[in-house]
Amino acid sequence: MHTVSLTTANQEFSRLIKEVGHGKGFLITRRGQPIAKLVPHTVDKADDPDWAADYQRMIHRLEKGASLGGLKIKREELYER
Repeated sequence: MHTVSLTTANQEFSRLIKEVGHGKGFLITRRGQPIAKLVPHTVDKADDPDWAADYQRMIHRLEKGASLGGLKIKREELYER
């Protein structure tokens, strides 16, 4: 993340926005102290119906558990060295 002063951010806002559009991020400072971040927007995965369906399928499989074919294993045996 690049650091720019508030004055620079104000004077070159259009250029900074263009660079943010290409994935760069900026930390904006006033008198050397951080006051804001200018970063690319990320899409919320939960709004994607395909992602949500895949997530629900994964949760269902985790709740159901995996079959070990009748094999019974104690927790202690799994972590024995």
